[in-house]
Amino acid sequence: MKYLRIKKQADFQKLFKKGKRAFTPSFTMVYAPSEQMRMGISIGKKHGKSVQRNRIKRLLREAFRLTQGEMKGKYSIVLIPKVREEYSFETFENHLKCMIKKEKL
Repeated sequence: MKYLRIKKQADFQKLFKKGKRAFTPSFTMVYAPSEQMRMGISIGKKHGKSVQRNRIKRLLREAFRLTQGEMKGKYSIVLIPKVREEYSFETFENHLKCMIKKEKL
């Protein structure tokens, strides 16, 4: 299933104000029901220089792409990674799967 990317600042702000939040050790997820499956990533400069931030975004996008098939509905989702020493694809994927089961998405 294909998903759309959230790119506009207004869409991010709307989700931050009206969305529900769920937490894992590696990231925070803000989500709300939507007509289409959409995903965006919000990452600050405290995560490092652009090379590190882009790597984190690539890992999160791939983990989301592989786990979105397990979601029952359609949602707009923003993922906000937490600052850590090491980021791994397996960790993001496992935490995303757990969050989908826990929140019944």
